[in-house]
Amino acid sequence: MLYYLYAHYGINLFHYISVRAIIAFFISFFITLYLMPKFIKWAKDKATQPIYDLAPQNHKEKSKTPTMGGVVFITSAIIAIILTVKLNFFTILSLITMLGFMLIGMIDDLGKIKGNNNQAGLSAKGKFILQWAFAFLISTALYLYGFDTELYIPFYKHPVMDLGIFSIVFWAFVIVGMSNAVNLTDGLDGLATIPSVFSLLTLSIFLYFMGNAIFSKYLYLPFELGVGEVVIITLALMGALLGFLWYNANPAEVFMGDSGSLTLGALIGLFAIFTKSEILLALIGFVFIMETVSVIIQVGSYKTRGKRIFKMAPIHHHFEELGWKENKITIRFWIIALITNIIAILSIKIR
Repeated sequence: MLYYLYAHYGINLFHYISVRAIIAFFISFFITLYLMPKFIKWAKDKATQPIYDLAPQNHKEKSKTPTMGGVVFITSAIIAIILTVKLNFFTILSLITMLGFMLIGMIDDLGKIKGNNNQAGLSAKGKFILQWAFAFLISTALYLYGFDTELYIPFYKHPVMDLGIFSIVFWAFVIVGMSNAVNLTDGLDGLATIPSVFSLLTLSIFLYFMGNAIFSKYLYLPFELGVGEVVIITLALMGALLGFLWYNANPAEVFMGDSGSLTLGALIGLFAIFTKSEILLALIGFVFIMETVSVIIQVGSYKTRGKRIFKMAPIHHHFEELGWKENKITIRFWIIALITNIIAILSIKIR
């Protein structure tokens, strides 16, 4: 809406992506701050978090904590985006992704709440099928739009190969993989929130440079007309996440649930595709990938050797079993996420 005040009334201030992105940040932040207490009050009796039976013992006391906070902060972000963004292919696809994965997460969350059991939501197979189906639709839309199918690697300025039509499968894998990675990480108060903010901040820098013909040429980044508008979406999400963290900080008053974590992960994956940073996600989303790899190693080791590598997976539970306090684990993971994202940002210049 703000962009159209520029387009129709010549209010030049709203022409700038940076200005509208900052406005979107504050709109989503304050809407989340306003709505979340009302949601928590309503959800205390109607939408509390069922705790997984095999979770560490100290998690049992969290069983009365409201969940599905993701619906609130994602909705707040959507409101801020609609008020500030210029609609184009990339922004519309991002909004569709937000709505689609939030719906999948909501179905799963509501199933768990109704069944009063962490395993009562969507089956792992059912959730996986829905995620892949939606990710394929998004990836196919990107391919049919004519989006660049070349693959880039970090710290190297030229594409290494053209994936062609196989990019559809690759992009879908990135979206689904990151969606589940953030979901696995969301196991401690605030653990997934700040690494998500760091990832979105890094991706917003890439999006801004790649959407600018001058900056992209100077930095040897592929230029993509219109992708810069997605910066408004990343900033809106960051504002909403910080508003959510106000209530999710330990001890959490609300959890994001799958409606939040699945959506965040899918969007981080999508924005990595927009910025040709799919491989760089190893740094941008390092904490999320570390958590996922710990589960793969644990399951693989147990099935092949009958032995566990970690005391419990994902790896944040391993540290809990070692006696680390929840706050210490969370903040140390935040530090790791900050460091790896700084390295990822450095890759823009070291090419």
